Amino acid sequence: MAKKIVVCGGNGFLGSRICKVAVGRGWDVTSISRSGEPTWSAVTSSPNAPPWSSSVKWQKADILKPETYKPMLNGADAVVHSMGILLEADYKGVITGKESPWSGLSRAFSATKGGSQNPLERKEGEALEPQEKDGQLTYELMNRDSAITLAQEASSQNVPSFVFISAAAGAPMLPKRYITTKRDAESTIASSLPKLRSIFIRPGFLYDSSRLFTMPIAAAGSVGNMVNAMMGGRLSWIAGAAVEKPLKPDLVAEAVVEAIEEGAVKGVVGTSDIEALATKAWRRGML
Repeated sequence: MAKKIVVCGGNGFLGSRICKVAVGRGWDVTSISRSGEPTWSAVTSSPNAPPWSSSVKWQKADILKPETYKPMLNGADAVVHSMGILLEADYKGVITGKESPWSGLSRAFSATKGGSQNPLERKEGEALEPQEKDGQLTYELMNRDSAITLAQEASSQNVPSFVFISAAAGAPMLPKRYITTKRDAESTIASSLPKLRSIFIRPGFLYDSSRLFTMPIAAAGSVGNMVNAMMGGRLSWIAGAAVEKPLKPDLVAEAVVEAIEEGAVKGVVGTSDIEALATKAWRRGML
């Protein structure tokens, strides 16, 4: 029986590929994002919409305003959160002269920032209100609070499965809050919504030839991963994602859809499990 999934962030680099794989299985697929259909040149090597995209419902909604997407969750078998941010927007204030470079760096690497009101105390359907004075989209807001809220709304609609695209680790060039907010989201969702089958996908760096700048980074990451393996993993706590095996987004997308299909998969899904699920999906497709 065909499944129905809703991919929040389905017009992104990974989200669009999750939609593609799900469509390939004959599933009913809805993508939710602020802009609707992707700008294809930003997520693929072509500016033209691929044939499979006509099978996706490209809906516009605001992840911070549950009332804009809640009706779309009704009847879904799984909801995917693929809307985290890698970098915060402090640099914009510096570039425009609204903020000094020192102030911008201090904010970017501060120990804490405001997210929204406590999502666990939020009323059903209540919008998330950014707590930073300038409304900045912080790690706390996008990587943590929006994921918790989406999981809550999915649970209220009796959606059985929830997938959160997390990350394998942080990286030396990123603020520590990038990964701690993702881990906070995982633990909060798992503990506060025990009836929801939560799947936490933790890939390393994602690369693809459609984004040429990712290729040398992935090559360096592959070397780092091999060196780390030779050293028994002793570099992981220092370098984080920089020594985690890079993965192609198509492979991760296959793993996400296979995890949804496999009812026994739940909890943390790391790199080796992602690869195993993708291999299983490939074998399924060969039958």
